[in-house]
Amino acid sequence: MVPRLRVDTPVGEPPRQIVQALVRLVAPLRGYERVAVGFPGVVRGGRVFTAVNLHHDGWKGFDLAHALEQALGKPVRVANDADMQGLAAIKGKGVEMVITLGTGFGTGLYLDGRLAPHLELGHHPFRKGETYEEQLGHEALRRVGRKKWNRRLKKAIRHIRALTTFDHLYIGGGNARKVRLGLDPDVSLIDNDAGLRGGAALWRD
Repeated sequence: MVPRLRVDTPVGEPPRQIVQALVRLVAPLRGYERVAVGFPGVVRGGRVFTAVNLHHDGWKGFDLAHALEQALGKPVRVANDADMQGLAAIKGKGVEMVITLGTGFGTGLYLDGRLAPHLELGHHPFRKGETYEEQLGHEALRRVGRKKWNRRLKKAIRHIRALTTFDHLYIGGGNARKVRLGLDPDVSLIDNDAGLRGGAALWRD
């Protein structure tokens, strides 16, 4: 293990700027043979379909995996960041789901250990004309406070249970530590480090 490295995300900048930020991020690292990237949007085959929170139209259709392979000279796999976190948490039995509570509201769905197509549920309607992300993202937590935010989360879990009939739900992300609910036995919190371990899991065949 090495210390975590961080750079600010250049939100609103074109994809090539993000690629260069990632190149700067990994420049101090040595000895790695492959790269896994968690991306906040829908990704298929390394190509970006949506990137709502990055606020730049240039992402649609951008082949992020190829761009990073060219820049880093290493093989790259890219997945939705919530999908990737879930890969480190799931047990591979039945219908499992992960939600991530951070800047936004991420989701991943799995059947017997296999990742389902990404639903981007965070941008679907939830309550009072707002989406899950608008009601449960970090800005909502800051605005309404922890108690009200937790009540919203409890309702969201009920909705997700009705939608997916999950066998187990995992709750991760930076704001998972602020969950103050009596969780059912089939709902559990996961450490935010699962996002890192999920990067290794992304390379499992």
